[in-house]
Amino acid sequence: MTQQFKFGEIDGIIVKPLQKFSDSRGWLLELFREDEIDKNFLPKMSYISMTNSGVVRGPHEHKDQADMFIFLESSKFKLYLWDNRTKSKTYLNKKIIEVGEKLPSMVIIPPGIVHAYKNIGDGNGITLNFPNKLFGGFNKKEVVDEVRHESNPNSPFKIDE
Repeated sequence: MTQQFKFGEIDGIIVKPLQKFSDSRGWLLELFREDEIDKNFLPKMSYISMTNSGVVRGPHEHKDQADMFIFLESSKFKLYLWDNRTKSKTYLNKKIIEVGEKLPSMVIIPPGIVHAYKNIGDGNGITLNFPNKLFGGFNKKEVVDEVRHESNPNSPFKIDE
């Protein structure tokens, strides 16, 4: 039986619009502060990625890792979220958020929430991620904490095209 998701809020998702400070020298965008982030979500590493226009990354989920994505103004993204946590009060809720371009944002995605994003803008999109776990563990000697759904044709996690 296929899981049936419904649109609604998802418990634990944190979305923070980022404020840009501009002057004659250029601009500054504060991404996150330790005093504003729950200690369980503090980053252990970071990476940057570029996503071509029209391309989807995901859907996938993590069992123990939380992602802290930063969507910059380089392009517009649709962020897809599905609460796949059976013990969550918002289990089987789905949410779609537009971020980036005119709304640079920091989004924290707790473990167990399936997520994907699509660059719906015209240009290449830059995304940063500050996960709270090391990819592949210390010295990359552990199993990667990732359940990938994108290659499963029967996956209930569908991206609207």
